[in-house]
Amino acid sequence: MEILMFSAYALFAAAWVSGAILTPQIQASFGEQGLANATWGTLMITLAKIVGNLAAAMVLVRLGAKRAFTLAMLLIAAGGIGAFADDYTGWLLSRLAMGLGGALVIVYFNPVVMHYFSAEERPLINGINAAAFNTGNLLALKGTGALTAWLGTWAWFAQMGTWQPVVGLYGVMVAALALLWWLTAENFHLGGGSAANTPAEKYGLREGVREGFNWWLPLAFCGVLTFYIAAFSLFPLIDGFAVATEDLAILLIAGGMLGTVIGITVTKRFPLRLPVLRFSGLGLVAFAALMLISREPTVAQIAAFMAGVVMFIPMAALMTLPQELPGMTPKRITITFAMFWSISYLVATLLIYVAGLLADLSGKPAAAAYFAGACSATMFIFSFLLPESGSRSGKEKAVTGEGGEKRATA
Repeated sequence: MEILMFSAYALFAAAWVSGAILTPQIQASFGEQGLANATWGTLMITLAKIVGNLAAAMVLVRLGAKRAFTLAMLLIAAGGIGAFADDYTGWLLSRLAMGLGGALVIVYFNPVVMHYFSAEERPLINGINAAAFNTGNLLALKGTGALTAWLGTWAWFAQMGTWQPVVGLYGVMVAALALLWWLTAENFHLGGGSAANTPAEKYGLREGVREGFNWWLPLAFCGVLTFYIAAFSLFPLIDGFAVATEDLAILLIAGGMLGTVIGITVTKRFPLRLPVLRFSGLGLVAFAALMLISREPTVAQIAAFMAGVVMFIPMAALMTLPQELPGMTPKRITITFAMFWSISYLVATLLIYVAGLLADLSGKPAAAAYFAGACSATMFIFSFLLPESGSRSGKEKAVTGEGGEKRATA
């Protein structure tokens, strides 16, 4: 189950980033041009994720875990249909469907993890899942050119064009994952019990928005997401920025991979979650500032790598914390992360827009980058509003079972 979940979201990320890399060829094939026009592919996915995250809980409740996750994978696979689109509108609609699928998958990680894995296993699985997007991102950055060239050597694929075989192949691979999921998954009960006659839990978006925790968690993360997006779009605009754009992506992703491993280890061995968020949040602010202000390439590159490390160290703790709260069930965790990802992307989008306004008003693109770097402080600031799910004594730790009961484990 974990391999299928991870692979689906990694391939979603790879398809997203590959599409962005291949944008010039895609525009040329449809007779389109212009930078603003080129951003529509990514904008469609971003909008789909904001809407799709909120819809994820409703879809899961109505369809059940097996059918909902299958639908999510098929929507990602629908991105491959864009390879056969007759016009640019058809291509954008395929990206919209793919974005909806990605939005559903990332929300469904959590109820599936709660159902299939024990409390002791969840930090490891949550950390691995947090690395799925980076894995796909790295796959696309390093492999899109080679994959395009390799598929072009096949006569049948060569007839399709330069970018179509790559897009279509991602769709086929995710469709195969959807079939495997359908054949192996089960429609488990979302309320936390296993009996068919278990009363349905009344907990939806209406109840979710009333809980402060469901707001503080995404607000803690939104600045980190803003920093991640800005690193690839705004930071290179700084005059004299010491890290080459292509190097920055690799350094952040490589650092993120190391940070994921460290984060899993820390979350499994250290009983408290909030100190991990706070120290990582402070570290991200410090390394982001050093990366932005340094004009020495070596120093800036080391800072970029370390920023990637501390950016991903808290992810396992951040994903595990809600799962450990008293009374948490797969249905509640679905609502929590539906709000988490939707609010995070919405606020990050607004913050990036504000950064652009600052650059326009000041006439200095660096102002936008510095603002985005400052936004990374949200992890540290909002961690003080989050509850601690671990035991301060370190001798025992509160763990929530699937039925929502709280028990102590030595």
